[in-house]
Amino acid sequence: MRKCFKLRKYIFLFRYNVVHLPFEMRNESSMLKKIIYLSTLAVVLASCANSYHVQGVSSVSALDGSKLYLKAVKNGEVKNLDSCDVVHGEFHFAGLLDTIRIANLFMDDESLMPVVLEEGEITVKIDNAMQSVGGTPLNDSLYKFIDKHNQLSNRMSELSHRQSQMLLDGVEEDVINEQLSVEAAQIAQEEDELVTKFIVANFDNVLGPGVFMMITSQYRYPILTPQIEDIMSKATKKFKEDPYVKDYYATAQENEARMNGLNEPGTPQGDSVASPAPLTNVPKE
Repeated sequence: MRKCFKLRKYIFLFRYNVVHLPFEMRNESSMLKKIIYLSTLAVVLASCANSYHVQGVSSVSALDGSKLYLKAVKNGEVKNLDSCDVVHGEFHFAGLLDTIRIANLFMDDESLMPVVLEEGEITVKIDNAMQSVGGTPLNDSLYKFIDKHNQLSNRMSELSHRQSQMLLDGVEEDVINEQLSVEAAQIAQEEDELVTKFIVANFDNVLGPGVFMMITSQYRYPILTPQIEDIMSKATKKFKEDPYVKDYYATAQENEARMNGLNEPGTPQGDSVASPAPLTNVPKE
């Protein structure tokens, strides 16, 4: 802010000096002065504009030497915002910020992790154990949520390993299914509550619609679940008017009406439960 103030002061002095030039000099150099003034003004506006800076480090050897891309949905299409090479485990993105948005970090066509592009110094850390983004308020909030969500995903994955081990130990399959289904239902309920609470708390910033997109993209096609109905019943006008949310909900309602007309009572109407899936995806070594 102080820098912008000084630059504006400089423009004022520049204009003052132009006005007080001898008359003949002003006539001879009027075009040049206009060009200089406009150029100076452009520098001031650019220096005062919001910008994002992403500084990343990676210990994953598969990423070293690769080209990474920042991509985001703009006007209904996924577009490249920036790209860079990973050199000795480091990478960097920077650009002007027209609006705060959630982008995704890609390697080729493979999405690795979400990044909120907002003003400030954004730090990205990638290793085989975890992936995180921080340094700015929305990224800090998003990755606290993602960490909790991934813990639930790991617990769900562990049930599959336990099932295999229990079979090897000679436990009856009916006993295994009864025990593990109770635990799976508990994890699914915790995930439902975590996601719903987070989206509701962030209805009016990019995190609410962004996480709604992450969760619903797990379905083969837009459907209505009790969780989605609950979220939409609480939603603010701003959340409902988000382009993705609006389109998803309208399509899901159409699909629901179509299936209600085609299916017999009691017939399953599509995916109603999605197991927690990791929200980050980094290549293995």
